[in-house]
Amino acid sequence: MNNTQLIAALSAALLLAGCQSTTKTTEQEQAATPTQPNYVVADANDVVDALTVLALSQQPEEIIEQTPEFDDVWNRIRYQLSINVPQNRAVVAERNYYARHQKYLDRIAKRGQPYLHYIVEEVEKRQIPIEIALLPIVESAFDPFGYSHRSASGIWQFMPETGKRFGLEQNWWYDGRRDITQSTRAALDYLTYLHKTLDGDWLNAIAAYNSGEGRVLRAIKKNRRKHLPTDFWSLDLPRETTAYVPKLLALSDLLARSDEFNVTWNKIANEPAVKLVDVGSQIDLSLAADMADISITELYRLNPAFNRWASAPEGPHTLLLPIDKAAQFTTALAQTDQKDRIRWQRYQVKNGDTLSKIAKEFDTSTNTIKTLNKLSGNMIRVGQHLFVPLSNGEIDNANMPKSMRLALNTAPVESQTHTVKAGDSLWKIGKKYNVSTKQLAKWNKISSKSTLRLGQKLIVKQGTTTASNMAIKTITYKVRKGDSLARIANQFDVSINDIKKWNNLNANKYLQPGQRLKLKVNVKRG
Repeated sequence: MNNTQLIAALSAALLLAGCQSTTKTTEQEQAATPTQPNYVVADANDVVDALTVLALSQQPEEIIEQTPEFDDVWNRIRYQLSINVPQNRAVVAERNYYARHQKYLDRIAKRGQPYLHYIVEEVEKRQIPIEIALLPIVESAFDPFGYSHRSASGIWQFMPETGKRFGLEQNWWYDGRRDITQSTRAALDYLTYLHKTLDGDWLNAIAAYNSGEGRVLRAIKKNRRKHLPTDFWSLDLPRETTAYVPKLLALSDLLARSDEFNVTWNKIANEPAVKLVDVGSQIDLSLAADMADISITELYRLNPAFNRWASAPEGPHTLLLPIDKAAQFTTALAQTDQKDRIRWQRYQVKNGDTLSKIAKEFDTSTNTIKTLNKLSGNMIRVGQHLFVPLSNGEIDNANMPKSMRLALNTAPVESQTHTVKAGDSLWKIGKKYNVSTKQLAKWNKISSKSTLRLGQKLIVKQGTTTASNMAIKTITYKVRKGDSLARIANQFDVSINDIKKWNNLNANKYLQPGQRLKLKVNVKRG
């Protein structure tokens, strides 16, 4: 009997029950109402209730599974791991490496503590694999000031052009690639786009995040021509990419089976650690740190996108703050006049000055100057005194890590012209001005391999000989087949003599493939 027949039968039974109830009426009642039919209809609610019971009885039993509550973000991630981890040589090698370096895992947990809960929440909102939340470990080990020799920056390691493509602004004041919330948004946008572009294959999408979708698409096309599989493990990809995906899978496997491999993931509370606060205007970051009662170091670690002593004049006007400090910061901010939120100096308007010219001179905006001075229009007069932001204040904090000072300090200089003299080279000139040969070549629209002429004029731009453009880091380079000292020196913008000095090399000996060299490179060049 189907559901329709059951419902009909039940309805008939209910009507019959109504008819049976009429047999109990007295003869006097029947006489009193001779025109009434000899039946009554059952109460409508009874019918509805009966039908409800019947309908529920025909449905399979539903098992409602509640997501467990976790007090540790690592456990929250562990519960949701979904990508299959093959136990192949590449994954096992990476997993064994991580398992042998407990101190590295400890460092990851310490660095990731302010960010990981936020990232997990954003990944879950997208309903994408939770393994993506582990990707900043592979990219930067959660170093907010992480910078690669290829100019990738931030915890998600965005290249400049890719960052712009996904809405990450980069200017003198601010680099959105280092903004924790904005770079997370952009990274998840990019990965979602790659997943769709690469036919819903998450491993290929993750590989493309490392090497670019063009390279992965070409590898897929090549395999299709040969009638070969197009999964990640079957593609011919660069060595870095073939190790990149196994690193992520190894971390996932190690998290899933931490007891088996006797490793510890130091607890990170499964609760918000930070809050995004709208400041509404430019603010001196030292003042902001005081308002929040935190150190300037902590403020910059949460807001590593800011390159200068203050937030950007044109925004964003938001700060990421410890969640337990946000309320007192908001209270202090409300009690501080907008003019008093940044350091300023007095400037007397000269003949030929305009607001835009003054703004450019002090690396600010006309709107900021108008707000500081409560100007309703753009008209100014010679001799007038204006408050302008102090744009050359160096960040100086002895307690701040050296890498952070290198990333944030600035010492702007005037634009100048260098006249080429005997013995000059782009590398030698770059070293003199603390800029890279690539920068010099770009500014002067010449090749980095160009031969210079005596008397040639070269431009060295204002504000580029800064500590924020210099971040010297020692890296280990593995010599490849065909490498020479000249080729390596050119690749990393260093001198052959320095390579020899750093590695105690004998000039008469040839480099060998596999040989490891120590190089001191500027990781913020270009």
